[in-house]
Amino acid sequence: MAPRSVLREDVLPLLFSFGGVSLVTALLLLVEQAVAASLVPIAYLIPVIIVATRWGIWPATLASIVSMAEADFFFFPPIFSFQVEDPQEVVDLLLFLVVALVSSNLASRLRQETETLRRRERDIQNLYDFSRRLAACFTASELISAIENYLSQTLGQPAVFFAAKADGKLEPPRSGSVPKAVKEQACADTTAAVPSVRSVIDGTTQNVWLLRIVSSETAILGLVAINIGVGSMAAMEIRTRRVEAILEEVSLTLQRIDIEKAMDDARLRLQSQLLRDAFHGTLSHELRTPLAVIRGSASVLDSIPVVQKDDRIHSLVEAISDEVAELDGFIQNLLNATRITAGGITPHLEWTDPRDIVNAAIKTRARRLVSHNVEIEFADALPLVNVDSSLIEESCGQLLENAAKYSPSGSTISVSVKRKQDSVVLSISDQGAGITAEERPNLGRRLFRSQRHQASIPGSGLGFWIASIFVGANGGSIDISSAGQGLGATASITLPGSPMKHSGNDGGIR
Repeated sequence: MAPRSVLREDVLPLLFSFGGVSLVTALLLLVEQAVAASLVPIAYLIPVIIVATRWGIWPATLASIVSMAEADFFFFPPIFSFQVEDPQEVVDLLLFLVVALVSSNLASRLRQETETLRRRERDIQNLYDFSRRLAACFTASELISAIENYLSQTLGQPAVFFAAKADGKLEPPRSGSVPKAVKEQACADTTAAVPSVRSVIDGTTQNVWLLRIVSSETAILGLVAINIGVGSMAAMEIRTRRVEAILEEVSLTLQRIDIEKAMDDARLRLQSQLLRDAFHGTLSHELRTPLAVIRGSASVLDSIPVVQKDDRIHSLVEAISDEVAELDGFIQNLLNATRITAGGITPHLEWTDPRDIVNAAIKTRARRLVSHNVEIEFADALPLVNVDSSLIEESCGQLLENAAKYSPSGSTISVSVKRKQDSVVLSISDQGAGITAEERPNLGRRLFRSQRHQASIPGSGLGFWIASIFVGANGGSIDISSAGQGLGATASITLPGSPMKHSGNDGGIR
């Protein structure tokens, strides 16, 4: 072990123990002799407990012995002598020593238990984060990256994972932080004849890498390589034993989650996602052509005087137009989802009046909002926003549709546009179903729909996801707040505005 490490871990706690007791002695010498003698049992327990909880049992034991010695020397007659004349004082000093030792032992054990609980809490948190990352993995490289992060956090040392391929050989990591000698040794052989734990020395840095094979009962799942650094022989042995003990637990964890199955699941999820997006794109394009024909035919029928005079036929034509518009909107959502997943979004930015965006969104969704009272409020001196107006208009439209969908007929939907410093906030408030605490963490997830609405309210779960993607592509943010179930919700879009450019229209309620 290095001299500096010995000084920090062994010598300094003893010096602090002695210094803490001496500080208490100096404070007691400032008061009268009789008062100081009465405070000795309590005052000297303070540094003993502090040292025990901070550095453990041995520094606390030293503090207990030094406390008894200094109490005898400074406060019990004869003063400035370790001799004790009164037998009762001898009993008091011995009792103090026993109490101090017992208290220090209990405090030290409490410290150890606390550290153990904190370590277990960290391990559980790391494992929870690991499981979340596994659920989000779509490729083998993402899975390996998640495993490497988990190993590094758990071991406290740089670690990499060599995943086993279908032919039984190990796939070297793409990261360049692994020395060539370590890669060659790790990938050289993975047969049963090779020890499960071995070490490799990097000739360039002299760092020692510990290699351990992770295997199940039927196959080798991979190999873990950990950089345990450099140091003396004794220090390396201590570090190796600690890492091996942790690796044993990590190995069991990796075996339980079944890495091979997790990698297969990741590939299947990726393939299914690609197939789903391809299906959505093809289906959407194929359906839009006949829908356009139906929509045009309905518009022509609606313009014929005979149809306009016959209320029954006219209502049927309007129903056709409404249903076609709703179906076209659903297909547009599928196209937007495919567009986002396939290649991202490149917004065409231009300076736009936020009033125009809101008015266009409300006009486009007029049929969906016909059974609600829509109140619009624009603040004065609104700045222009440098955004892709079509994307932000679609985002507002999606939020308006959600507000109408989850609110009862006849309720009020409030739309407000306000300035907040150099930003513009577009808020849409409803008096509908609201959002529960369980639903809030899932907002913004693709295809998420609350269970309490799945049977009663139609939808695809793409609306808010599309809105958040479009707003984010324009450098903005989106947020939803709600007082609870049945208390309505407010969706707010925050867009960066320009402090130099303002729209010329006057604000007010319309």
